[in-house]
Order: sequence, then C-alpha cells, then structure tokens
Amino acid sequence: MKYRKFGRLEWKSSVLGFGVMRLPRIRDGVPSLIDEAESVRMIRYAVDRGANYLDLSFPWDIKQQEAIIRVARNLLRDGHLEKVRVALAIPAFHVKSAEDLDRELEKQLAGLGEERVDFCILGRLNRENWPKLRDMGALTWAEGKIREGRFKGLGFSFHDHYQVLRDILDDYDRWTLCSFRYSYMDFDHDPGISGINYAAARGLAVVITEALRGGRLTRQPFDAVADAWASAPMEHTLAQWGLRFVWNHKAVSTVVCDMSSMEQVMENLGTAENAAADSMSVQEELLISRVRDAFRSRRQVPCPSCRLCMPCPVGIDVPRFFEILNDAVIYEDSETARTACRNEQLHPEDCTECRLCERRCAKRIPIVDWLNRSKEFLANDV
Repeated sequence: MKYRKFGRLEWKSSVLGFGVMRLPRIRDGVPSLIDEAESVRMIRYAVDRGANYLDLSFPWDIKQQEAIIRVARNLLRDGHLEKVRVALAIPAFHVKSAEDLDRELEKQLAGLGEERVDFCILGRLNRENWPKLRDMGALTWAEGKIREGRFKGLGFSFHDHYQVLRDILDDYDRWTLCSFRYSYMDFDHDPGISGINYAAARGLAVVITEALRGGRLTRQPFDAVADAWASAPMEHTLAQWGLRFVWNHKAVSTVVCDMSSMEQVMENLGTAENAAADSMSVQEELLISRVRDAFRSRRQVPCPSCRLCMPCPVGIDVPRFFEILNDAVIYEDSETARTACRNEQLHPEDCTECRLCERRCAKRIPIVDWLNRSKEFLANDV
C-alpha cells in the first residue's frame, strides 16, 4: 500500500480508503439486507493490507444504516478499527437546528459503541445550506466537540461550484478535510480539479469519492466509448483507468472506494500498489479526454449546473435533477437515477410552472418542459 500526507496532519493516509455505501447484499435489490459476515471479511482484508481510512458516511436507507453500524461494531471487537482512522458524516439535510447536530453525532457514536471518532464530516454542503448551518452555529458546535474529544477534526463533503468552495474555506481556517465526488468525467465539474488543488493548497486533506461513478464507469461501454478505449496505449481494466486518473493528481490524499465484492477489493488493492502522481502520459490523458467526450455527447439537457435558476419557490433542485437525468442517459442507467431522485426527495411534479427559473437561466433552457417530460420516467418503479 502507498500513503500520502493527509492535509496538515502529521499522518499519512493510504491512497485507497474503504467506503460502505455498496457493501454486498444477501439478496440483490434489497439495500438493507447487507451480508454482514462478508462485509467484515472484506474490510478486514483491506485493513490487514494497509488501508487505514474508513469512511462511514451512511446511505439514505435507515435499515441499511443500522446494518452498516453492526458491521463496524464487529470490526471494533477484533481491534481492526484501531488500525484505521474513521470518518462519520452528518448530512446537511438532516440538520434544521443546532440540536440536530448533537442528535446525529450521538446517534452514530452510540451505534458504534464509541465515545469518539477521528473525523466528523458535514455532508453535502452547497450555497443554499452552508449559510444556514454556519449561522446556526455549526462551527462553534464543532469547536466544542473537538475540545470535548468527541472527534479530532472537522471536514465537509461538497457538491457545488468553485467560488462557493472558496467561500466555505474562507469562513473557517481549521477545516481538516474536504470530500469531493470526482472522476475523469468531473475534471471540470463541481468543483473539478481547480477546487481540489485550491483545497489542498489551503492545507486540507482531499478525500475523493465516486471515482468510478458508483460503478457506472466499469460497465460494458457503448460503441463510441468502446472505440476510444480500443486505442489505449496499454491494457488496463476500466476500474484501473478510473482510479489511475484520480491518483494521478498529487493533491488527492485518498480515494474512498465503495466495494461490493472481495474481487473488487483485491483488484483495487493491487491497483493501489502502483498509484503514483503525475504518472500518466500525454497519450493516456488524451485518451481519457476522448472517452469523456464520447460519454458527454449523449447528454440531453445542456445544463452547466451554474445554479442561477435557484432557489426554486417550491424547493425543486433543478440543476441536481438535470444532472441525474443526464447521467441516466449517458450511462444507460435509469434505475440509479430514479433511486437518487427518491432518496434526495427531488420532486419535479411539484413544479407550478411559474417559470422564474427560465427567466434566470443564462442558457435559456426550457426547464419547465424538461421537468414535465421527465415525470413519467420518474414515476416508474425501480
């Protein structure tokens, strides 16, 4: 295993971290039925081979959360969690008051049977929810919990534009880490490589999630993407290409992979052995660019996620909805899109057709028409 400096801390993280969002299931299609014995075996295997960062950011399903806590408890019993640093997350959408921060933290710690954890992450910050969290005293709350020893460092996960990231970093100079969704499809998107480099320059550890887009980048590609990969100068699996691209950025401290089988664990551990910054050739980078362009050519809604259309009077997150819709088409994966819309409580059917969003939109996208066109698609059962 290779290791990289974790921000300003005097500690190095393994380049491969372990996430728990896609642990193996006893029965496919039932998220709460996690195969706990196999999950424990997989995480132990990774930890014994040097993985030392465990991201316990929980999924939306409450029963699945409870199963994941039981997995983590089993790791505690045999001492494996003493070999790793653990991050818990408090999703911003769960927080309506300062009391909610306490409730969410204590609930997760109690589930683990622990008094403290290494890192607490404020989850999914953006331009709408961060000012509310800041003004309700989230930073003062965090400082108090650090003094009490409930966690050692505060971080955040983020999905918005570069300037919003700068604003969040300017509001607090003691952030320990930031977590971004990033892959070769996100080089210039929310907040992209510019955001990664800026956060690292400010002394934060950069934790990457969704490097393989939830497995979408490892599926059998359609013809245009397959043709691009066929010109590769050397042979790698699709997972290896995706991970190598992210590890190529020296500003990245660790890549959290949500793995669902021992085969995936073994392959990713093997790939991590050769992880190196600035190791991809110009030819390889051009290949990745061609693959990216081939995927993006399938995009339907030309929304740049500038969020000028927001806020919506009835609370529809239009840019996020269009991102999910485009991904469904790009990756031929409507099931994941419908699940995401349900979990994130995106309700395009609530649109009142006031068209305020369309008047704000710099690209003059017919937003209401797209929302109406998508209702039938989202109404289908997964």
